[in-house]
Amino acid sequence: MIWLYILLFIISCFTLFWSGSRLVKGLMRMAKYLALREFVLAFFVMAFAGTLPNLFVGINSALHGIPELSFGEVVGGNVVDLTLAVGLAVLISGTALPVRSKMAQTSTIFTAAVAILPLILILDGNLGRGDGLILLLAFGLYIFWLFSKEERFRKVYKGNKNEQGHGLRFIDFLRNRKEPKSIRRFKTFLKDLIKVIVALILLLIASWGVVRSAQVFSDALSLSLPIVGILIVGLGNALPETYFAIVSARKRQTWLILGNLMGSVIVCATLVLGIVVLISPIKNIDFSPFAIARIFLIISAVFFLIIVRTDQKITKKEGLLLLGIYFLFLVTEIIFR
Repeated sequence: MIWLYILLFIISCFTLFWSGSRLVKGLMRMAKYLALREFVLAFFVMAFAGTLPNLFVGINSALHGIPELSFGEVVGGNVVDLTLAVGLAVLISGTALPVRSKMAQTSTIFTAAVAILPLILILDGNLGRGDGLILLLAFGLYIFWLFSKEERFRKVYKGNKNEQGHGLRFIDFLRNRKEPKSIRRFKTFLKDLIKVIVALILLLIASWGVVRSAQVFSDALSLSLPIVGILIVGLGNALPETYFAIVSARKRQTWLILGNLMGSVIVCATLVLGIVVLISPIKNIDFSPFAIARIFLIISAVFFLIIVRTDQKITKKEGLLLLGIYFLFLVTEIIFR
C-alpha cells in the first residue's frame, strides 16, 4: 500500500515542479508584454510565484490539521535556498555573484532575520494566530520598504537585448489598429494567462497529494511529520527556485538569482507560514524533530549574511562552503534519525 503513496508523492512533486516552472515561465512572458520592471519580476514573479507550491502545501496541511508539516517544510526549504541553491548557482555561473547595491545588502539582513524569526516565535512551544499576524506584518513591512525604493523600479525587464516589453505597444495598437503583430501578441498574452490558471489548478491538486502521502510516510516509517517536512517536502518544494537559480546562472542573469532566492525565503517564512498558522495554529510543539534543522538554519542564515556583507559578492569558494553546510545538514539529520 505504501508503494502507491510513494508513487503519488513522486507524481505530486513532479507536478509541483512542472506546473511551478510553467507558471513562472508564463508569468515571465506576461511580464515582458506588460513591460514590468526587473526587480518586480525577480521578487514578485519569480519568488512569489515560485513559493506558490509552498503556500498550497501549507494551506492543505493546515486544513488537514497538521500545520507542523508546513513549518518543517518552510524550515527545510529555507536551508536549501540559503545553501544548496546559492552554491549551485555560483558554481554553474562560473563567476562570483555580485551583491553591491544598497537594496540587495539590506535585503540580505532582512532575509537572515526573517529566516530565524519563526524559530524565535515558537520558543514558547506554540505558533499561534498572534504570531501569524507578526509574520504577516514583517512581510508587509518589507513590501512597504521595497516600494519606497523607486530607483529599483526604473529598469524594464526585456528578456534579452533584442526583446522589448509590449505593454506600450498594446496601447499603440488601441490607438492604431493597423498592426497585426500586436493582435498576435495580445492573443499570446491571453494564452499565457490561461496556462497560468491551469498551472495554479495543478498546483492545488498536487499539494493535496504531497500532504496525503506525507501523512502516510510519517506513520509507515515512524517519522514525525516535521522531519518529513524538513527532509522530503522541503527539498521537493525548493526545487523550482533552485532550478531557476541554475537557469539564471547559465544565462548570466545574476540579478535574478538572489532576488529570487531571498524573495523565496522571505515569502515562505512570513506570508506562507503566517497564513498557515492563522488557519491552524501550532500548539505544544515537540522541539526535538527541529533541533538539528534549527541549528543549521541559523548557521545557514548567519553564513549567508557574512558572505554577502564582507566582499559584496559570493565567490566559488564561498559557494562550495554553502554546499558543504547543506550536505553536512543532510548527513547529520540522517545519522541522528
